[in-house]
Order: sequence, then C-alpha cells, then structure tokens
Amino acid sequence: MLTIKSYVGTMMSPFVSPASRLPRWLLAAVGVAAVGAIPLAALLAQGGGASSFTVLETGRGYGSLQEAVDAIGDREGTVIIAPGNWSECAVQSEGVVHFRAAEAGKALLGGQACEGKAALVLRGRGATVDGLVFADLAVDDGNGAGIRLEQGPLRVSQSWFRDSQQGILTANGVDSELVVDKSTFTRLGTCENSAGCAHSIYAGDYGTVTVTRSRFEQGTGGHYLKSRASRTVVEDSSFDDSQGRATNYLIDLPNGGTGSIRGNWFVQGRDKENWSTMIAVGAEGANYSSNGLVIAGNEARLVPGLSRNPAFVADWTGDDIVMRDNQLGSGIRAFEKR
Repeated sequence: MLTIKSYVGTMMSPFVSPASRLPRWLLAAVGVAAVGAIPLAALLAQGGGASSFTVLETGRGYGSLQEAVDAIGDREGTVIIAPGNWSECAVQSEGVVHFRAAEAGKALLGGQACEGKAALVLRGRGATVDGLVFADLAVDDGNGAGIRLEQGPLRVSQSWFRDSQQGILTANGVDSELVVDKSTFTRLGTCENSAGCAHSIYAGDYGTVTVTRSRFEQGTGGHYLKSRASRTVVEDSSFDDSQGRATNYLIDLPNGGTGSIRGNWFVQGRDKENWSTMIAVGAEGANYSSNGLVIAGNEARLVPGLSRNPAFVADWTGDDIVMRDNQLGSGIRAFEKR
C-alpha cells in the first residue's frame, strides 16, 4: 500500500499500474477476460487498430460503443476502446462488461450522456472500467456523470473524471459493491440545478464503497465524496481543495456507517459553502451505526495563510468512532459533537 509521501509523488498522473488488492469477484472477472482471449497487441494490429470499439474475446470491431456492448449481451466480455475523443455513450442492461482503454488515459468519453444520465449507464450483472477518461458531461437536472451505476458490482481503476457535473453516481443496492482505485476526480460537483447537489462521487445505499489511492481536486460544488453506504472505506487518497470553488465537505457519510478513513491527505481551501468540518458523519440521520468507524493516520491542513477553525470530524450520531494518529494543521479541531 502506498504511503502518503509516496502517493503524493504519483497523484498528478491517474494512470498507474492496476491495484493488486481486489475483491474475489473482480479477480475472477479479470481471469475470465484473460483466458482464451485474443492478446491485446495482436488485436490492435488487426486492420491497424482501425476499429474504435472492439470486443476482445472475438476480435470483432464495431462502429459504436453501444453496438459493442450489445454484442456481448448476457455473456461476459471486454470492450477495448481505441485512443481518441469519442462522443459516445452506452447502456449496459445485462451481462458482465469490462470497459478497457487500449492505452490508459488516451480514450475519452465526453459530451454524450445516454438516457440523460451518463456516458456509461450500468445495470447489468457487473462491470469494470480501466484507463478511461470521462469529461464534459452535463444534463438538464444537474446529474450528468461519467458513470451512472444502477445495478451490479463495479470496479473502476486508472480512470479520470473531469469537468462534469458528477463523476460517479450510484442508485441504491444494499448488497452490492463499488470499488474505485488509482483514479482522479477533477472539477466536479454543482449545487445549481433542480436535482440538488452533485458531487465528485455520490454513492447511494450501495452496500460497500471502497476508494483507494485516488485523488480529488478542484471541486466546483457539493462534496468530494458522499456515501450513504453501510460500509465506506477511504484509504491512501488525497483531497486537495486548495483550488476548490463553492465546495462543502471533503467526505460526507450522511447516514453514518462503519468502515475506515485511513492514511489520507486533506487540504481545505478558501472558497467554501460550508467549511465547518472536513468529514461529516450522520448529518442526515443515522440509518446505520457508526460504532467502530476508524478515522486514523490521516493528515489535514488549511491552505497557507487561511485562518479559521473547522472540525476535522463532525459527528451527529453519538456512536463510538475510533480516532487516532491524525496529524492536524493549525486551526483544525479534531472532533466536534453535533
């Protein structure tokens, strides 16, 4: 696991080697995609890599992302997305689909939201997203996202979400799981539309939400990470609000819940709609107990020259939250009961 010091050296580039610490279903998915598949290099060599969207297992190319997803259907398959800025979106309604950039960071899905929701609308049996860029997603209700997760487990790695209303937005799915690793969220969030605030990541009651080795920066409204899940894990990540605009909490667990917030780096900026706390627990009603929630080994500070006194953690639940070994900069109070 990366330490804060080693992570800071890499956090400006969201495209680094895949995580080795994955849930069982993800490891199985990667294995199925690899066994018997056409090697990626050989696939791209066919026809000079002319196909924009290719199903790895068959080697067949398609003219649109939706056609490639539909070709997989209720099976499990991998869509390889060629380098380029694609004004494409897709809805996955069945099967397990792995969306993979042929070259990490060089395949962008931008400006096109399916069903008025997102570049990828996912409601199949599961999905993974690797190495993609999502940008310039906006819809009328203010919830335009890179990914709208409506059903099934999802792993996102080495991806960049930028300049949109929302990065990732989930529905409720209490027995499911969202995993985000080594990804970056830039210039996201808004509280100016009919659907209320949008955030860099907004997870509903989705079972477990895990965010590791990721960067949040330059927010444009809302919270950086809001999770209503019963268990939320945020580790070895950075929340850099120094250039944020009209932002709120860095992490919001509005309905409580267990898990851990460990080994992260937090900076609160000047331009805030709500600067009273960095991490909020149970502010909208404690649907889940937060007994045993661990907040440990983090570093938090204000931008240089800023004089105010936010709480690092504000708690509305009254539960037994475990706090230890957090390094707090000048002016930051460790804990506040609300």
